Amino acid sequence: MTDPSTSSAAIEKLMAVVAQLRNPEGGCPWDLAQTHQSLLPYVLEEAHEVADALRSGDDTELGDELGDLLLQVVLHAQIAAERQAFDLAQIADGISAKLVRRHPHVFGGEARSWDEIKAEERAARGQSDASLSDRLRRKVRGLGPLAGAMVISCKAAAAGFEWDSMEGVWEKVHEELDELKEAVASGDQAHAESELGDLMFTLVNVARWCELSPQEGLNGTNQRFLQRFAKVEAALGGDLSGRNIKELEGLWQKAKAELRSEQGDGA
Repeated sequence: MTDPSTSSAAIEKLMAVVAQLRNPEGGCPWDLAQTHQSLLPYVLEEAHEVADALRSGDDTELGDELGDLLLQVVLHAQIAAERQAFDLAQIADGISAKLVRRHPHVFGGEARSWDEIKAEERAARGQSDASLSDRLRRKVRGLGPLAGAMVISCKAAAAGFEWDSMEGVWEKVHEELDELKEAVASGDQAHAESELGDLMFTLVNVARWCELSPQEGLNGTNQRFLQRFAKVEAALGGDLSGRNIKELEGLWQKAKAELRSEQGDGA
């Protein structure tokens, strides 16, 4: 186990490196141009890469990806400190206090339920538990859109906002698909994006009715696509330019058949 003083020194070194990257005099132009908003895609990307490393069980990869995620935390703390909002020490103090507050059975406080403690914290911040929509809005803010959609779908259905049968769900899928086609044909990108979201949310409801995981389903599709695409690339020597779609489709089907034979699982 690393000595606490060694960990502290390592964190201080990382903070100094990030501060230098953000230094207007001699810093990195890319890092200096970043804001909380511009870094949002990177936070999400690094979090997903940590999740992928956890699934792989590779400790070396996990340590590396956690470092990338830690960089995002320190970078956001540096940006906030520059505008005198908060710094890394305040972040650490805040989460430490929260952990102690939420674990009174460990730190010698009055035994209370987790939900009771969290309700008190929300009340102190002026947040209401008055409606299901309020609770769901807080619940999904820390989730990816796909996972958030499933939570909303499940909770709304449990409250009675539900179709009578699977047939109604399929009707909604076709309705949303038609609306997406019309929106795309109109050339209105914002409208098309909105309709795409509606269709995806309805497909999440299909997953809920059929007890399927949309995240795992999509993750599996991503992996299968990459496996097949790798075979297509190999067959063409890595050069796909100038190939017609008929040739590419033929190689794609061949790749599917080869993988199915290799894996024996319907890949």
